[in-house]
Amino acid sequence: MKLAGMLAQLLTGITLVVAPVVTVNAETVVPEAEEASVNTMPQPQPGWFYVRGGWGTAGTSIFDSQSGKMVGMVATSRDSDLAIDPAGKAYYVAETIWSKGNRGTRQDMITVYDPVTLKLQTEIVTPGRLIIGGFKTNFILTDDGKTAYDYNFDPASSVNIIDLSKRKFVRAIELPGCASLIPNSGVGFSALCADGTLATVAIKGATQDITRSEPFFDAAADPIFSNVVYDRQKKLAVMLSYTGQVRVATMGRTPGVSAPFSLQEAGGMRAADDKPLDIAWYPGGMQPMALHRPTGTLWVLMHKGEYWTHKAGAEEIWGVDLKTRNVVKRIPVEHEPGNIEITQDDAAMIMVNGMNNDAMIIDSRTGEVKHTIKNAGGGLITVVEPR
Repeated sequence: MKLAGMLAQLLTGITLVVAPVVTVNAETVVPEAEEASVNTMPQPQPGWFYVRGGWGTAGTSIFDSQSGKMVGMVATSRDSDLAIDPAGKAYYVAETIWSKGNRGTRQDMITVYDPVTLKLQTEIVTPGRLIIGGFKTNFILTDDGKTAYDYNFDPASSVNIIDLSKRKFVRAIELPGCASLIPNSGVGFSALCADGTLATVAIKGATQDITRSEPFFDAAADPIFSNVVYDRQKKLAVMLSYTGQVRVATMGRTPGVSAPFSLQEAGGMRAADDKPLDIAWYPGGMQPMALHRPTGTLWVLMHKGEYWTHKAGAEEIWGVDLKTRNVVKRIPVEHEPGNIEITQDDAAMIMVNGMNNDAMIIDSRTGEVKHTIKNAGGGLITVVEPR
C-alpha cells in the first residue's frame, strides 16, 4: 500500500479541533517602592537561651524558651567566649581572628555588641588569650559589670584585666598553674589550681595579692569540671568532680570551701569512685551542670559508666537540692546531650544539646520536652543571670 493511502485510512474518522486563540490583556503592575528597615530586640531576657554553634563554628543563636523560636544571633567567632553584661547593656565577646581567615596577622580583642540592635559598638584590643572553646570560666565579668577577666596562656598562665567602663586593656597578672576563673565580688577573682587549691587574686590598683587555700581536691585522682557555676546574688561557686563530689565555695578574700557530698548518695545510692570497671552513675559532658539560682537546685547530666567517662553524654538529668543535699528529681533524656543550662525565671526551663547540634527545651517541673530545635547548635549554653 502506498504511504499516502495508509495515512488517508488512519486519518479517516478523526476530527481535528483547533482551539481559538484567546488574547489576554495583562494588567499593568506597578512596582511598590521598597522601604529599608532594621529590626530591634528587647534587652536580654531571663527566658532566653544563648547557644554556641559548637566546636569550630561561629555564631551564638538566641532562642526563646517559651516558643522555642530563634529571636536573634550574636556574631561570635569560632572558639570565642561570650559574656552578658549584668545590667543587660552589652554582649561581650573575647575572640581571636586572623587577617586572612586561618592565617595572617593575629588579632586578640574583646568585641562589644549592642544588645538591642546587635550592632558592633567597639573593639578592645588585648595582648592575647587562650584560644579554646567550651569553658565559661575562661572569660568572666565582675558582678557590677565594670571589669572583665580574660584567661591567657602566652607564654604561660595569666589573666588579662579589661576595664569595660573605659573600654581598655589594663594589665595582665601571671597566675601559674591555675585556670577556671570565678568572680569574687569586691576582691577580684579566684581560680582553681592544679595543686588542688583555690587561688584568690585581690586587685589593688596597679598591684595584686595572690593567696591560696589549703588543698581540698586531688586534680589527678578526681579532678573538678572546668565549668564551675557561680551565683552572683549569694556569692557562691558550685564545683563538681568527675566522680560526682559536689562542693560549694563561699567567695570572699578568704574563700571557704564546704565539705563535699556525693551525688550518688544524694540519690540513695553508694558513692561512685575512681576504680576501673566499677559501674555507677557519673556526671559527664562539656557543660555538665546548671544551677537554678532562685531555688538552689543543681541540675546535672548523668550517665551510667565507669570512672573517666566524664565526656560521655547523659541518660538522665538529676535535680539536686543543695540545701538538703537530696536528689529531688530524675528526668530521662534522649540523644546523650553534653551541655545543660536552665532559665533563671519561675518557669525554670532546661535546655540540653550535644554533638548532633540539636537542642531540647524541657520543663524542669514535669520533665516534658516542650520543644525540639534542629540545628540549634552544639556548643555551650548561656542564660541571663539574676543581678
